[in-house]
Amino acid sequence: MAERHETLGVVGAGRFGTALANLVASTGRDVVLLTSNREVADEINTDRTNAGRLPGVRLAPSLRATVDPADLAASARFIVLAIASTEVRARVRELGDVLDGSHMVVHANGALATPGDDRVSRVVRDETPVKMVGVLAGPALPNDLVRRQYASMVVASRFDNVVAEGRRLLGVPPVLRVYGGRDLIGTEFAAALSGAHTVAVAMADALDVGPGPRAVMICRAVAEASRLGEAVGGEARTFAGLAGLGNLLVRTTPEAHARDYLLGLELGRRGVVPRAKHTEGVRAAAAAVRIADQFGVHVPLLRGVDAVVRGELTPAEAAQTIAESVAAEE
Repeated sequence: MAERHETLGVVGAGRFGTALANLVASTGRDVVLLTSNREVADEINTDRTNAGRLPGVRLAPSLRATVDPADLAASARFIVLAIASTEVRARVRELGDVLDGSHMVVHANGALATPGDDRVSRVVRDETPVKMVGVLAGPALPNDLVRRQYASMVVASRFDNVVAEGRRLLGVPPVLRVYGGRDLIGTEFAAALSGAHTVAVAMADALDVGPGPRAVMICRAVAEASRLGEAVGGEARTFAGLAGLGNLLVRTTPEAHARDYLLGLELGRRGVVPRAKHTEGVRAAAAAVRIADQFGVHVPLLRGVDAVVRGELTPAEAAQTIAESVAAEE
């Protein structure tokens, strides 16, 4: 068995979690993947596949799945959370019983935790003994990692050793290059708001706005994300980096098949989608509007998405409202 500090832990056997774990394991590094589904764990360990998430992909020999959080905690010091925002509190509380102050935890959620609109790093600090926390974000899609195409992400933390360990354990150059940063708050908000703005851009695509207005909309998205991010303690330049603009550019390409983009298209065409189909981006838009109201920040795009989701405006009415509410700094 590899040393604990040389092993990567991943929580969540979804598409991104499995793809990231498998990519790192392809280098020969031991990776432990925690899933709550015993059948999935057995399939990974026995058949070397996770057909429900990554069909046709043969998983690397050094990737091991477990359903036991204590096993994960004992096997790996550095852990990546790759779980949905709606599940994050329950899963983190579960980990709180087994993690200790020696662990480092970064999350790759790209959303704010629900309920509560909290940053996931704060949830980790509140619910576990772990203090060394961070975030992993950027335009690396599961398919990019599976196909071993060039991808980049950033790991951000106030702790230099979290950044250094994240780059050392997660970097698989030239397939995945991991950059470092210290703007934890900004990176978390940039990742979450890029999902919300993906919904807005997809709605505009459904309305066939054309490339010029589309480009303006992306620029305005970065501007309002920067305003809100600065208000909550982040750095404006973070929102023009990998976690912000990078994420937004890749998620708004139809080829990415991003759930936020597909939902935005449906919203733009039909004006309403069932609540059961709501995505991280929709939840992030609602959370961002609540936070913007607290800080008095102008966020017309996010407010437009939220209003359409609530049925208060049609997509065309939201587009008109956004067009008429240009802020001076945009």
